[in-house]
Amino acid sequence: MSGAGSGNAGRAKAAWKIAQAALLGLVGRVGHVYAERVLAKSRDERATERGIWRAEKSTRPTGAERAKAIRGLGGLGVLAGVLVALIVLPTACMTGVGARDAAHWFQSEPDDLDTSGVPQRSRILAADGKVIATFFYENRVNVRLDQVAPIARKAVLAIEDARFYEHGALDSQGTLRALASNLGSGEVTQGGSGITQQYVKNLLLTQARSEEEQRRAREVTAARKLRELRYAVAVERRFSKDEILTRYLNIAYFGGGAYGIEAASRHFFSKPASRLTLPEAALLAGVIRYPYAYDPVRRPGAARDRRDVVIDRMLELGWIGKREAAAAKARPLKLRVHKTPNGCVTSSAPFFCDYVQREILTNPVFGATAEEREKLLKRGGLTIRTTLDRQTQRAAQRAVDRHVPPKNSARKAAAEALVEPGTGEIKGMVVDRDLGPDSERGKTWINFAADASHGSSIGMQAGSTFKAFTLAAALEEGMPFGTRLMAPRTFIPRGFKDCEGRPVSSNEPLRNSADGEGGKQFSLVTGTHHSVNTFFLALEREVGLCDTVEMAEKLGLRQASGKPLQQLPSFTLGFNEVSPLRMAAAYAAFGARGKYCEPIAIKWITDSSGRRLNVPGRKCKQVMDKGVADAVNHVLRGVLTKGTARGMGIGRPAAGKTGTVDNYSAAWFAGYTPELAAAVWVGDPRGGYRYPMTSLCMDGRCYGAVFGATIPAPIWRDSMIGALRGRDASSFRPPPSRFFSRGSGEERGRLPDVRGLSIGDALDRLRSAGFQARVGGGVPSDEYPAGTVAEMSPGPGAADPGVIVTVRPSTGGGADVEDDEPPSDPAPPRPPITIPPFPGPSPQE
Repeated sequence: MSGAGSGNAGRAKAAWKIAQAALLGLVGRVGHVYAERVLAKSRDERATERGIWRAEKSTRPTGAERAKAIRGLGGLGVLAGVLVALIVLPTACMTGVGARDAAHWFQSEPDDLDTSGVPQRSRILAADGKVIATFFYENRVNVRLDQVAPIARKAVLAIEDARFYEHGALDSQGTLRALASNLGSGEVTQGGSGITQQYVKNLLLTQARSEEEQRRAREVTAARKLRELRYAVAVERRFSKDEILTRYLNIAYFGGGAYGIEAASRHFFSKPASRLTLPEAALLAGVIRYPYAYDPVRRPGAARDRRDVVIDRMLELGWIGKREAAAAKARPLKLRVHKTPNGCVTSSAPFFCDYVQREILTNPVFGATAEEREKLLKRGGLTIRTTLDRQTQRAAQRAVDRHVPPKNSARKAAAEALVEPGTGEIKGMVVDRDLGPDSERGKTWINFAADASHGSSIGMQAGSTFKAFTLAAALEEGMPFGTRLMAPRTFIPRGFKDCEGRPVSSNEPLRNSADGEGGKQFSLVTGTHHSVNTFFLALEREVGLCDTVEMAEKLGLRQASGKPLQQLPSFTLGFNEVSPLRMAAAYAAFGARGKYCEPIAIKWITDSSGRRLNVPGRKCKQVMDKGVADAVNHVLRGVLTKGTARGMGIGRPAAGKTGTVDNYSAAWFAGYTPELAAAVWVGDPRGGYRYPMTSLCMDGRCYGAVFGATIPAPIWRDSMIGALRGRDASSFRPPPSRFFSRGSGEERGRLPDVRGLSIGDALDRLRSAGFQARVGGGVPSDEYPAGTVAEMSPGPGAADPGVIVTVRPSTGGGADVEDDEPPSDPAPPRPPITIPPFPGPSPQE
């Protein structure tokens, strides 16, 4: 025999060995023929006699019938072996595998068979458990077998694999039937694959990651068929019939974007699979073979005909009665189509939803590599409980949409992030746009509220909101409120060094913006209230640029691109591009008395089995002394009552800072209470310097030049009022007394000279000038008549508002009188008027 002939003979022998091995695996379930024919039921259910069909005692086969069945089955098994050999022979001849190796290969457990699961849809929940978004790569909801109506299991088995519980991995009768049909027609008209093989095929297709893998999973070749048969044998060994049927029902595609019978039932009939009726179950079962051809929405006539075929098959098998079949065929389709929203576009909190998805894709907690994290998200089946507060989210969305409508005539945009002090939990995140293509008006894919890693935004210059960090650095270094610095009309930034000790000075003069003023002295308090640029540049030089930068960094600030903050003299004027989320978290630290918490959006995640996954933990740190934070709060409260945002109070203790970016290219407001912090940006996505807000008219309303208090502060006010409605208010703590060592730092007034006036007139005069007073003990005086004011402390002249003035009445000439003795004026003195040294919450705020 020639070498070629000898080789072919060896390959043929290998093919027959594979066929023999296949026969053992494919027909190895002969015992199922005589087992109770209970379909798709758990052991517990079988005990209850609620099976789809059960052989009655009177109809159990006799010994002769069993022997006859075994002989017939053996014959079919031989035919099945022949079919397998025909399939395998070309492949074996090409590959040249040995007979013994071939048999071992077919019978061995495949190393690459992954049955761990298929993609399911995931849900994102708000903090109260309400669903705010559903997303999926395949719309699937896995269910147990007992969650599928028995009639639905019957219908699927009847049309797909009626002998499923009687054969192994290959149904030889079905294969022969399909072969005869295909040979007779000259083309492939029937498939011979049973449910196990169909499950394997769907599994391989679902797990295909590349187009090449998908092509290989679909190709009609002997190699693919052999691979599926081998996998089917392994599946039959690994799982019970009930489990295989469950997996098939959960993986099959039913059309309309619905994968698995539960998603299909909800999609076409708006009900769970456990409540399917006969006509509904037959319709879904009929769709499986050709989901597009039998789509009941697009092709209702074809779908109904196919449904009736399934009903007839069930009748033929004796699984339903004639009357039941006739009634089911007489019913119309009666679809109640429900389209499951997919992704964040249709979410009630679209940009927050997008933030959560990006958090999973970028955070190493969810996987060491980007591929692992993407796999987690695509596999789905996740329940993601978030920090979102729906009341806060609604209030913020209404506020931004009211003041900057999504399709406004000026094409401006607004974004806001809201964070809880002390936890870092993101309570709201809004943009005045729908999530969608930027080419469509009123839509954007860019989350202007978040950093680039979580929303593609490069950030926006924050303007004077950065002055709060310079103020905090000055207070941390012990500067009292009354510290005063000259604020020139122009400032030459010389004498500055960055944190590396490198000079970063400039000869380019910096000036005050329109929301500040200069040319005189300001204190820490008044300079902040009036947002004076040149005052803060002088303060930054006094404190040190590096100290100011480090304060901002301690409070979580970084560029939206992820890079460190740039260090230049104009740092305090907010030239760094940041996100509203980072700014809100930084200001939240003030509200939490110096405790900074990284923003977090996810509380916990469970997978499809209910197992909890690791999520980013809460990261909080005390970054500044509580007393320093109290002092910052004391100063920033005045911005809302007597500063650049006066009139923006929300009816409870609150603090904040306006921000107007150079050339009116953008405007900000960041503010907070002890319960909630928020930062608002308003600008132009096309470029703020190209489209400045110098004379803004929007939707019929003209604003002129837009400052931080013009649009951002009203958005903040409306958001906070709505978010905090119905919630108890907390007060800020008073600052330590050391910060009052040089007075309150408020605007100085003129203290009138009341010496020589009667006590009553003196008190009225001081009160009308904005000061408060008390009456001290009498003092002897030759200059002022008894009963009139002889001394006042402090004396007349410039004085801080709120200072307590003590007036002492004259007792006439003679010796001093103790302070606690009453004055000699015959008229009774007015009771002392006192003011606590640390003002409490203003009722207007």
